[in-house]
Amino acid sequence: MNKLNLQEALAKTQSASRKFVMVEEEAVNKVLMKLADLLEGGVEKILTENLKDSVKMDKSDPLYDRVLLNEKRIATIAAGVREIAGYDSPVGIELEHRVLENGLDLRKISVPFGVVGVIFEARPNVVIDIFALCFKSRNACVMKGGSQSENSNAILVELILQAIETAGGENIFMSDLVLLLRNDREILAEFMKQDKYVDVIIPRGGQGLINFVRENSMIPVIETGAGVVHTYFDEFGDLDKGREIVFNAKVSRPSVCNALDTLIIHKSRLLDLPAICRPMEEKKVEIFADEEAYKVLKENYSKDLLHQATEENFGMEYLSLKMAVKTVKKLDEALDHIANFGSKHSESIVTENREHAEKFLKAVDAACVYVNASTRFTDGGEFGLGAEVGISTQKLHARGPMGIKELTSYKWIGRGNGQVR
Repeated sequence: MNKLNLQEALAKTQSASRKFVMVEEEAVNKVLMKLADLLEGGVEKILTENLKDSVKMDKSDPLYDRVLLNEKRIATIAAGVREIAGYDSPVGIELEHRVLENGLDLRKISVPFGVVGVIFEARPNVVIDIFALCFKSRNACVMKGGSQSENSNAILVELILQAIETAGGENIFMSDLVLLLRNDREILAEFMKQDKYVDVIIPRGGQGLINFVRENSMIPVIETGAGVVHTYFDEFGDLDKGREIVFNAKVSRPSVCNALDTLIIHKSRLLDLPAICRPMEEKKVEIFADEEAYKVLKENYSKDLLHQATEENFGMEYLSLKMAVKTVKKLDEALDHIANFGSKHSESIVTENREHAEKFLKAVDAACVYVNASTRFTDGGEFGLGAEVGISTQKLHARGPMGIKELTSYKWIGRGNGQVR
């Protein structure tokens, strides 16, 4: 696909997006329900293509788990599509209404973005999430996936097009609402210049990808940032709660962006650190501990899994069974550490002190902030959004999990009777 062919394809996508706003909601939901059926019926075909991707990867690579699909994950993806189909449309909602003194009636109405570009790494389930969310919110989508999941992405887009062709009825143009770009850096660079055809671009992946898109895109960017995630075990923390929360945040799925990277612990609770870390030792979690934490753990944690931390260990998104430990003397020191090393994604405090909890909630600048809960809840499905395009870590437009409502903008509609200014 050269520059001219890319522009022609994007022009068709943009044209389809303009027509799409007139399609009845029933037709939208019919396509989504058909897609869910095709996903469940196409498990063998999907896994065959996914195997072509996964066999090329080292199983120790943190991205391996992100690429891997299985029957359970496909069933979950299909269930998410059905859930999205069951939601009310986020488009056409009256957000504000006022009538001017001269009688001009003004209404603020939610509308689709139009054409949404998403550049992502590794996870093939993102293909379905993006399409379903964009389709439900009346947006077209242009996707560029990573080379790690090239075959998986292609078969999933094939099923999307099959669902549209089978259930789309008269709306034959809807096949142009989804476009998968091939893995070509020149095409990607050219795509990011196409602000005439694409309304917004969303990078979903590591910090390197996000920086690349932000620095090179002429299209407005919504950042879905990398997750450098902390949990602070306060001097007033409950040990049983803390142990479960830290274990879940680190171990349940270490390769995702809401997994724990650094445990911050109050100095007065260092003797509880072995009890907090012991369940993770069984899961072979490597720990990079600062000097004070290392002294406590060196006799209570496997020597093969314990290392003394350097400055580089803090502020790192591990995406694997690795974790740093930082000791602080007071809450303010924990807040400073998070401000310096966090990525404004997800942060949590374990405490029974209400004042400390409220201060943490107010002072921490992140998309999602928790008290006595795992950061693993930062997820569109867990938030009841059905799925997500990503976790926005910026402050313009949307923040946190981006579901169908976050894929809309608004416009003002004025109805008059000859008013002039």
